Amino acid sequence: MGKIHAAITGVNGWVPETKLTNFDLEKLVDTNDEWITSRTGIRERRILKTEGWATSDMCAEAVKGLLEKTGTKPGEIDLLIVATVTADMVFPDTANTVCDKVGAKNAWGYDINAACSGFLFALATGAQFIQNETYKKVVVVGADMMSSIIDYTDRNTCVIFGDGAGAVLLEPKKDGTGVIDFVLRADGGGRHLLHMKAGGSLQPASHETVDNREHFVYQDGKRVFVHAVKGMTSTTEELLRRNKMTTDDVQWMVPHQANMRIITSVAEHLNFPMERVMVNIQKFGNTTAGTLPLCLWDYENQLKKGDNLVLTAFGGGFTWGALYLKWAI
Repeated sequence: MGKIHAAITGVNGWVPETKLTNFDLEKLVDTNDEWITSRTGIRERRILKTEGWATSDMCAEAVKGLLEKTGTKPGEIDLLIVATVTADMVFPDTANTVCDKVGAKNAWGYDINAACSGFLFALATGAQFIQNETYKKVVVVGADMMSSIIDYTDRNTCVIFGDGAGAVLLEPKKDGTGVIDFVLRADGGGRHLLHMKAGGSLQPASHETVDNREHFVYQDGKRVFVHAVKGMTSTTEELLRRNKMTTDDVQWMVPHQANMRIITSVAEHLNFPMERVMVNIQKFGNTTAGTLPLCLWDYENQLKKGDNLVLTAFGGGFTWGALYLKWAI
């Protein structure tokens, strides 16, 4: 009898139809396509415009497609975890709203807020319920409606972020595939460099916070860049050492799609060839917790059973880490 691992047995993504191109942004702020592309690698991003829709609706669409692809009934889901920084409301959890919208009547759920590392943290957490034989079917979703917290007069942030959702189904496998190991880190000392200032208990919403435009993402890009490259590189190196692997043993690196310069810098530090690095930032931008599952969904047809994948991310807080999994489908 082999050891039980939590294997990804299905993946699905969903993005809104509306595209916000670099040329569209030229009309909003002092920027241009060349400036954005050369600094971020982004050419367009998706924006949710459907009236009355929020993060939970993107999650629900991703999960509905996932269940259809895997032949899973909503009532079979045991647990649903949503990684997001743009919850529909402060409470209740977006995960419970998603359960209601997809008909997962037998599931319970909760949200994880680890910013851009959210899906990584949620995947590691969800895997424990499978490995410990507590549950048979766990759905992990990474989704963010970043357009709801972006200041479209701030060219430093509005060119980067987009909206989207991705979901995976975790099930027990004994064939050696699944989540094998992970290294997760956090340092709250970085919170001043990447955050949303108002809207929490420290600075509740008020006329003053709204007037001061404090309900939008703030980022010290240059300093975050340095921390991101160092964090993603170091945890990936630690993960490889722990599992007695080299980059030659990894078929695909799946980095958080924050910025093309970060992605290429991490690959260079690891001496990892770019042709084996998943990249779709050019068409989706940074969807925060959505980037990793959207990459898996986008590259699904290029993956083979048994492929070694390393997922790595860095987010506000700071949060960062790397996760090693063996592809199961």
